[in-house]
Amino acid sequence: MQQRALGRTGRSVSAIGLGTWQLGADWGAVTEEDATAVLAASVDAGVTLFDTADVYGDGRSESIIGRFLAARPGHGITVATKMGRRLAQEPENYSPENFRAWTDRSRANLGVDTLDLVQLHCPPTAVIEDDATFDALDALVAGGAIAAYGVSVETTAQALAAIARPNVTNVQIIFNPFRLKPLDEVLPAAEAAGVAIFARVPLASGLLSGRYTATTTFASDDHRTYNRHGEAFDRGETFSGVDFETGVAAAAELAAALPDGVSLPAATLAWIASRPGVTSVIPGARNVRQAESNAAAAALLEGGFDLAAFDRAVRDVYDRDLRAAIHPNW
Repeated sequence: MQQRALGRTGRSVSAIGLGTWQLGADWGAVTEEDATAVLAASVDAGVTLFDTADVYGDGRSESIIGRFLAARPGHGITVATKMGRRLAQEPENYSPENFRAWTDRSRANLGVDTLDLVQLHCPPTAVIEDDATFDALDALVAGGAIAAYGVSVETTAQALAAIARPNVTNVQIIFNPFRLKPLDEVLPAAEAAGVAIFARVPLASGLLSGRYTATTTFASDDHRTYNRHGEAFDRGETFSGVDFETGVAAAAELAAALPDGVSLPAATLAWIASRPGVTSVIPGARNVRQAESNAAAAALLEGGFDLAAFDRAVRDVYDRDLRAAIHPNW
């Protein structure tokens, strides 16, 4: 597994990380035993980055990670958590007092004195544009509550604003074959600034697993049912904002372009990780098989797979089937 520099922190993280939203909630039930097995399989495969948030299962994801890592001293894992969605996403709620309360809660959940990396969780644009936001984050670093901070964003404009901040370690943005706009400005700007990029929702909420058909359904407590059109939170978080049936058809086209023996999710993760400026890709996993499959995609980065040919297929499908359907801010 390739290890890559995490911005200017002196840390390194794996090219394929693990997103842990599904260990908390919103993807159907996952037992703690299964969640722990996913974490173990990922670590055993070379993953050194776990991405979580204080609202995933109201802290359940953080707590499971904390208990897992406590049993593995000297683990070498970087835990990136997020804060900012425990209250309404209104600028006045992003205060030093709330930052302190949220980080204290995450420190307790994870069982650590200092959080490795805290990311603002898709805040309003006004928060990213406010100098006071970053003064408060700098104070948390100075006080030892957090070691570094970054921003998870919804739009490319937000990403560019965050990258321009001098002490931002990373930006997390949706980037996959259905969402190519970050290639134009965000990835080059991040690379030039020494800011790490975490590519989230890399498999478009499972669309790029290649397993779904137009008739596939999901549980009622799964965001792929209740947020398909942005009913509960930002629409772009579910299926990358692509219409489900359109995404199923596009995924089938990409799968058909692959050689025998290479799966669509593996090709997708390797393609994302191979783009200049991407530090780590953070797919989720609900079971050991998925965790092992995600991590194994790193092998495609080492050769034997024609990434250039897949890149041409990605751009062809995007230009023909998806570009007109994607919100221009994404």
